Amino acid sequence: MKISVFHKNTLHTAQHISSPSPSFLSKEDHLAQELPVALVYNGISHAVMMCTPCDLEDFALGFSLSEGIIEKKKDIYGIDINPLTQGIEVQIELASRCFQALKERRRNLTGRTGCGICGTEQLQQVYKNLPVFPYRFQIDLNQLDACLDALQQAQQLGKLSGATHAAGFFDPQGNLLAIREDIGRHVALDKLLGWHAKHAVDGFVLTSSRASYEMVQKAATCGIEMLVAISAATDLAVKMAEQSQMTLVGFTRKGRATVYCGKERLFF
Repeated sequence: MKISVFHKNTLHTAQHISSPSPSFLSKEDHLAQELPVALVYNGISHAVMMCTPCDLEDFALGFSLSEGIIEKKKDIYGIDINPLTQGIEVQIELASRCFQALKERRRNLTGRTGCGICGTEQLQQVYKNLPVFPYRFQIDLNQLDACLDALQQAQQLGKLSGATHAAGFFDPQGNLLAIREDIGRHVALDKLLGWHAKHAVDGFVLTSSRASYEMVQKAATCGIEMLVAISAATDLAVKMAEQSQMTLVGFTRKGRATVYCGKERLFF
């Protein structure tokens, strides 16, 4: 399979050696690329995340929304991707109102990680005011088997490298509308949320990771009413989903799933 079908510089190759008796065989192996990506708002660097360098415009938009830096897509006037020697800078032109609010937040933020709260000085800063969703659609729980297959088949980087997470968006009929991949589960979700902000369609997110509180928080902040995870949910994730009337499903495997809350959106 040719690497050229993928985004430029998202994969490297390495030699893979196995040792069937009596001689060695070697073949090329594919490595997912991991680069520092700096998100720069109106000339000021806000965060540096380790990412797979594809779909970075979607990442910038999704991160800005899920972190509450902007309220709507139109709050961003432009996004420029600038490759540098040691990484990538994403220059984001932000509305003045949002930039002022961001500068105020930065005075109380000393650091961050993928889990999102390192450097937060007050407990109330961990919890955001999330929307409360009406029950606007229903999904057949039995169709999740086909959704799992579709997500797996669409993971081009994952199939080659075995090192990336994926987040897919499905409509209520179970059709895969978009997929985003990254070495980080939060970044894969942010990329997908950026796509969703451009299309604003009903449906649900299926992620290859666990459902932590921040995955729920990011999804709810961006208007996602249903989050389905292949692995488990945490107790705080369930509490947040309940407060927002989200549907949260975990341990999704062929023929089984654990519904933590929001069963009103499901039938079987």
